Amino acid sequence: MNPIVEKVTRRIKSRSTERRTAYLERMHAAARKGPNRAHLSCGGQAHAYAAMGEDQHTLAQGRAANIGIITAYNDMLSAHQPFARFPDIIKSAARARGATAQVAGGVPAMCDGITQGEYGMELSLFSRDIIAMSAAIGLTHNTFDAALYLGVCDKIVPGLVIAAATFGHLPAVFLPAGPMPSGLPNDEKSRIRTQFTTGDVTRAELMDCEMASYHSPGTCTFYGTANTNQMLMEFMGLHLPGASFIPPDAPLRDAMTIAGTQRALEITNLGDHFTPVCDILDERAFVNGIIGLMATGGSTNLVLHLPAMARAAGIEITLQDFDDLSQIVPLLTKIYPNGLADINHFHAAGGLALLIRELLDAGLLDPEAKTNTGGGLADYTREPKLINGKIEWQGGPTTSLNDKIIRPFTNPFHPTGGLKQLNGNIGMGIMKISAVDPKHHIVTAPARVFTTQDAVKAAFQAGEFTTDTVIVVRFQGPKSNGMPELHGLTPTLMVLQGRGLNVALVTDGRMSGASGKVPAAIHIAPEAAAGGPIAQIIDGDMIRVDATNGTLQNLAPDCETRPAATNPNDNSHGLGRELFATFRETVGDATSGASVIV
Repeated sequence: MNPIVEKVTRRIKSRSTERRTAYLERMHAAARKGPNRAHLSCGGQAHAYAAMGEDQHTLAQGRAANIGIITAYNDMLSAHQPFARFPDIIKSAARARGATAQVAGGVPAMCDGITQGEYGMELSLFSRDIIAMSAAIGLTHNTFDAALYLGVCDKIVPGLVIAAATFGHLPAVFLPAGPMPSGLPNDEKSRIRTQFTTGDVTRAELMDCEMASYHSPGTCTFYGTANTNQMLMEFMGLHLPGASFIPPDAPLRDAMTIAGTQRALEITNLGDHFTPVCDILDERAFVNGIIGLMATGGSTNLVLHLPAMARAAGIEITLQDFDDLSQIVPLLTKIYPNGLADINHFHAAGGLALLIRELLDAGLLDPEAKTNTGGGLADYTREPKLINGKIEWQGGPTTSLNDKIIRPFTNPFHPTGGLKQLNGNIGMGIMKISAVDPKHHIVTAPARVFTTQDAVKAAFQAGEFTTDTVIVVRFQGPKSNGMPELHGLTPTLMVLQGRGLNVALVTDGRMSGASGKVPAAIHIAPEAAAGGPIAQIIDGDMIRVDATNGTLQNLAPDCETRPAATNPNDNSHGLGRELFATFRETVGDATSGASVIV
């Protein structure tokens, strides 16, 4: 094992001792009690089984395992539309083993792509915690021996992991739906989006572009938060090996859903391989997940989600842990927006099986971390094949089939990972540097201060950006308005950079998994709404954004003695925002996961 990986793992374990010990005591006590269905009243059991048809008798006997299904199905999300048929597949697979399965509950699942730049985006991050709570309502009936979690996208998987950790006495298997087929090439999509920003293409041409990119059921194919989530689930051992990137309509996808159901039955406490998920979600699993994030240049949203997920399992992760691991994990992949390839190209070039093999061989992953297979991460170097109607896991690729997409540890795209911690008198934040040219890693320029991304776009359209500029967009943190993604700024910033200007973004908001070639210091904490120093910046202050040395400085001599600005925006009403006032008041800061769940 790499000594830095060992050091960080030990540090997290030590830091988490008190919280983790109390958590495990609760989970193991719950596991010893088992599901409550045998102790329910006859009326309670009748309620639980009334709609189960041919499975009623098996459930009433109470001797066979019963799986609870938590589903994020809806057909507004292309990635989740395939889940419509999953419950029937799962129930049939359980029945074939003499067991049962029930949909314990559904959870909300919103699309950040649809709500980009809209008021609905202000509910997006909070939806993660609502998802966890919704799953808890389904599972709290306490009639299940294991849980299957159906989810893919941005806040859904983190919310489901928080729920799985909270019900950590149960085994948990995560079942993905897979990516849509490749559509319009990503570089062409980016080009047309940029041309629309400058007025060189019409809205009709932009619409044609977008429809050619997002065109069928399945996950969006760029390497944003959804596909980063899928990577994470394999690195943390919550998927079956090779599950992430099989297309939704492939026979192998349904076979993997059946295999996931079978494995969930095998690891209940009714058999010899009991594996409660609390024992999987330890410090080793989270370190392995962070290493996967760095090696792939994954979504910055996971820097929010991983600490929140970890806290639910009694683990405490800090930005320093991300930064230390980033320094020793090389970037081994180039997937859009960090390259031209999409997730299907990545999978064809060797995919997660090859990547995990490379990182294991380099001593960067803990091979002893527990997984749902019972065999450690070495199992995740294998690939599923559908042979005569049955899945066989065979040895995965040992070399890249396209070194423009995946490279070996000995010849990485970049010697360090994709994230950098920034500290200074503006606060603490992060920058994703995997797609940023090194010549843009340091930007020193006067500030232009805004409180909405629409105001930035208006200034751009008015031709106000003619010199080097650090664009500050504040009052975008979780307390202000739920910390929406500011991904709509990406085309504008790229145009300015393309004109030869040195530009950077500083914000207490998010830039999502699609932040790209422009340096963006994001997740700044303390946020403006909490009186953080970002609220003291005024137009013209000289700001230095330095990803090389990890600093973020306001060079104005009087910057720290000024009063903090107040939020001029009203984010309290409209499209459900009034329902989330308590969330805005109680949410934690970005460094601890921006969560309302303690």
